[in-house]
Amino acid sequence: MTLHAHLLDSLGLALTSGRYPPGTILRLDELTSQYGVSRTVGREAVRVLEALRMVRSRPKIGLIVLPVAEWNLFDPQLIRWRLAGTDRRELLGQMSQLRAAVEPVAAGLAATKASAEQRGELLRLAGKMRQQAIAGDPLAFIEADIEFHRLVFLASGNDLFVQVGEVTTEVLHGRAELQLFPPNLQNAALDWHLLEADAIAGGDAAEAERVSRCIVLDSAAEVDRLLET
Repeated sequence: MTLHAHLLDSLGLALTSGRYPPGTILRLDELTSQYGVSRTVGREAVRVLEALRMVRSRPKIGLIVLPVAEWNLFDPQLIRWRLAGTDRRELLGQMSQLRAAVEPVAAGLAATKASAEQRGELLRLAGKMRQQAIAGDPLAFIEADIEFHRLVFLASGNDLFVQVGEVTTEVLHGRAELQLFPPNLQNAALDWHLLEADAIAGGDAAEAERVSRCIVLDSAAEVDRLLET
């Protein structure tokens, strides 16, 4: 890991953990001294944090930490930092609520707008998920799962949904890193993915939306159960 990446991760985790509450004033000289990096490295990291709207630079004052509501909360890097913090359960709950509001609608749109190639690929990915579940390969299963959901958003034809879909990608990556998948991958959600792919392939928007909602709600409940164990 480069010095820039190390400093950026350290500051990102510090901000998302609440070590520097909103309104805190940070000074570049103090940060570079604390983390033992050059001003150039420090400025590079600060530019990223400013782009994420986590801090704002004020001449002669320093860096002001902004409220969480102003952060670019859909950014994958910021999601990863937050998932590594102590409020991961609340964050996963909020992300599940977002998925439940958007993903079923995207699935319904995909049933009417997906290309023949996309419909075929969704069926292939659903089949691949089953194969990897039977084989007991969680990493390959998760990658197929991520590609499946990403393609549903893409097939919806709504560019805004595609960007929201990156939240789903980070949820699944985060669940994998936090080991929030059940040991037995052959569960009801696996069958639902096959049903969703079938519904989209067959142009059944109502069924695609219904099954997608089942997947999202089951995923949220599953995460809650695993966090309690």
